[in-house]
Amino acid sequence: MAQTSDLFLFIGTYTTKTSEGIYVYRFNTQTGEATPVTVAKGIKNPSFQAISPDHRFLYSVAEMNGGAVSAFAIDKNSGELTLLNAQSAGGNGPCHVAVDKTGKWVLVGNYGGGSLSILPVQPDGSLGKATQTIQHEGKSANAQRQEKPHVHSINIAPNNHDIFVPDLGTDKIMTYQLDIKSGQLSAGTPPFWAATPGAGPRHFTVHPSGKFAYVIQELNATITGFHYKKGKLDAFQTVKTLPDNYTGNKWCADIHISPDGQFLYGSNRAHESLVIFSIHQKKGQLTYVGHQDVLGKTPRNFMIDPTGKWVLVANQDSDNVVIFSRDMKTGKLTPTGREIKVSMPVCLNVLN
Repeated sequence: MAQTSDLFLFIGTYTTKTSEGIYVYRFNTQTGEATPVTVAKGIKNPSFQAISPDHRFLYSVAEMNGGAVSAFAIDKNSGELTLLNAQSAGGNGPCHVAVDKTGKWVLVGNYGGGSLSILPVQPDGSLGKATQTIQHEGKSANAQRQEKPHVHSINIAPNNHDIFVPDLGTDKIMTYQLDIKSGQLSAGTPPFWAATPGAGPRHFTVHPSGKFAYVIQELNATITGFHYKKGKLDAFQTVKTLPDNYTGNKWCADIHISPDGQFLYGSNRAHESLVIFSIHQKKGQLTYVGHQDVLGKTPRNFMIDPTGKWVLVANQDSDNVVIFSRDMKTGKLTPTGREIKVSMPVCLNVLN
């Protein structure tokens, strides 16, 4: 990593109001300040994005009917994005994308279509047509939200072989195995973990130790912790993300672990908060630390910077990214008074 305190920050958005695309900022990890650089325009709803392991390319979904995945080259000096090409996501409403650790395969999850596709990366970083699309089947207890499959995230384990795909619509975390030579996905063993009916598994993260994993469940506002070994998830704990006296809408979104593995954070839309837990380093158990008001509406996505000193929260419906400082010892957050004004921010990534 270059010895610089400046990182490029990429902000994916919905373009349904005034956003023009993907916004690029410089983020200073010493001061927590962000300064605008450029905007990649002309892409509809570039909501979620992922950066290639060699830091040369960014892949973004176009979240709409007839959804697509776009490939961009990143100028490492200016941060400017150059569109290389776009390919069909193989389903409607793609909402999540991941790049495998070889940089050769891009996986996209289609919320609307209830499917996932894998696309080959060409030598110049552009995308080939999908070589495989897997259609999920089923529904679950919530008639409004779980009437059919809704793939919500694609999560590649540290071994680059186990793939975990939470499906909000079917109340399952589907498991797959990736063959990095052929780019083919096959069913894992076991092929899925079943959530509590009506839970709605959404985003997922693996602990830096590689021993534990956690899923945030949108519809019943919980986080479940797992022992993770050889492709298998063994649930050991489920905790609430909301205070006991809260009676409003349950609408969880994102989940992240601090770089040192000590703390876990989850976002609550409607309650407009991040919930904070400490993580037992040997057992993986979560212990409640507190809630932090996000100073905005609808915290769709958030990010802990690589130094662990800052947390940036993308508040979709108040059109701001709020910057918090993070106490490494307690895990608690403090508003810095700084924010980035962007219309409908959805996803945050840094190039480090």
